[in-house]
Amino acid sequence: MPRKPAKGYFVRGHFVAEGSPLDEQFKRERQGQGPSKTALKAQSAELQALGEQLLVLRADLRAPLALPERLLEALAELARIKDFEGRRRQSQFVGKMMLQLDAEQIAAIRAALDAQLRGSAAETLLLHEAEAWRERLLADDAAQAAWAAEFPHTDAPRLRALVQQARQSAPKAQAQAQRNHRAYRELFQWLRAQLAQGNALD
Repeated sequence: MPRKPAKGYFVRGHFVAEGSPLDEQFKRERQGQGPSKTALKAQSAELQALGEQLLVLRADLRAPLALPERLLEALAELARIKDFEGRRRQSQFVGKMMLQLDAEQIAAIRAALDAQLRGSAAETLLLHEAEAWRERLLADDAAQAAWAAEFPHTDAPRLRALVQQARQSAPKAQAQAQRNHRAYRELFQWLRAQLAQGNALD
């Protein structure tokens, strides 16, 4: 469903959306309640930084935001530029584009970035958990019983085979070689998948 055109007005050739930070600024100025230059500079810098973060936002999280075409073009240009001064100027332009968004759009951007950050943190935790289980399973046979107790629907024969293969992949004196061996990596990937599946069922 296409997004309804934003309500707003033009100031010196630039569209200002109703409810956007720039609109609020103009309203305060008209009422003689304009914020200080320091406050305006801080607000502009914050929105500029927020705009820059859109560069690393996953496509599946960015698409529902229905960002204005001009902002998307500005972001694409920012990603292309390598020169420091050129990036600085383009970042400022992205900040100006961000000022034209309304409060609802800004909130949606923050929520999308937060969702991506939470997802990254969860993935990091999952990797650490899989690594800890791998070390535990390789060091102690009793760990397999502990795993089975925590994950009763696991494929126990598969787990035993993976552990055995990883242990035999290289002599203990060549610990680094073992870590680089395919069986060692396969055990890690299997554990990670099992943990992810268990988290999804919780």
